[in-house]
Amino acid sequence: MQNNKRRSKLSRRLLLQYFLAVIVYIVFLVLSVFIASWFSSLFNWDGNNLVYRALRLIRIHITGLVGILTLIGWILITYYFISKPLRYLDEIVSAAEQLASPAIEPIVLPAAMANTQHELNLVREKALRDARAAKDAEQRKNDLVVYLAHDLKTPLTSVIGYLTLLREESQISEELREKYLSIALDKAERLEDLINEFFEITRFNLTNISLQYSRVNMTRLLEQLTFEFKPMMTNKNLKCKLIAAADIMVKCDANKIQRVLDNLLRNAVFYSFDHTDIEISVVQNNTETIIKFVNHGETISKEKLERIFEQFYRLDTSRSSNSGGAGLGLAIAKEIVEFHHGTITAKSKDEMIEFEVKLPVS
Repeated sequence: MQNNKRRSKLSRRLLLQYFLAVIVYIVFLVLSVFIASWFSSLFNWDGNNLVYRALRLIRIHITGLVGILTLIGWILITYYFISKPLRYLDEIVSAAEQLASPAIEPIVLPAAMANTQHELNLVREKALRDARAAKDAEQRKNDLVVYLAHDLKTPLTSVIGYLTLLREESQISEELREKYLSIALDKAERLEDLINEFFEITRFNLTNISLQYSRVNMTRLLEQLTFEFKPMMTNKNLKCKLIAAADIMVKCDANKIQRVLDNLLRNAVFYSFDHTDIEISVVQNNTETIIKFVNHGETISKEKLERIFEQFYRLDTSRSSNSGGAGLGLAIAKEIVEFHHGTITAKSKDEMIEFEVKLPVS
């Protein structure tokens, strides 16, 4: 509708310019004849003078001459105004060719087509964004293949290695056998966790998440979660403090929100300094429930914070198989929170890392 109005406005403007040009030309022609007649009357002409004869001839045929000049002028003006839209069309075709391979430089059109120029530049910018997004998606896909090969190969190699030792060492002690079996089982479980994480790509991107709402005691849920993480925290001598009022009730999908909290606490444990505290706080007001996870760890740069919720992005660029998952945890957490119409943010300063989840009360 807006585009039709703009095209109609441009057409009316061209039509108005056309009629004005014709009128101006006719007025100019009439004035020229009048001025020439008045100017020639100021002189006494000799009948044999060539200029006098020419002027007399013009005066005799003035009607036909003015008609011919008017017709010629009208044809030239009409041609100009008919070719003007065609020139605009050529400009648009050229701009459309630029859109096929959008460049950084903006599209420039005549001043009369300022609105069209603006719209084409918006399309160009969107095309550039889409091209960058497609390139990033392709890079993430390639990264996934590399990460998949690396992350799956490492525990699998360990499993094969220890099982091979058990098969070839016939005189191995029971204690050593138990140790090898324990390591192989641990690596196999790690392999299973990684495979499950990669399956989440399809689950959380190619299907719609359906939420099963219920009233959840957030305080009890966090108490249970911190208890389950005690063995992991003990390995790094971490302490977890839960600051929350008794029985804070939240309406949400319990299983999916538990997954969010699990991912946030797991990250806090992975990236905490040894012998430090992890603080979890819950505050509820009339409109929202605010859950914060704060831990002491390496300060995260602004550039990394901007990408921290992207799929397959990990703070640990070394990709050690023991330092976290495939980089899907926070991305999935963000999707779950947003499905609950909430928000999740991260900030870091002075070796403090804070994740904040806000869930609406209603």
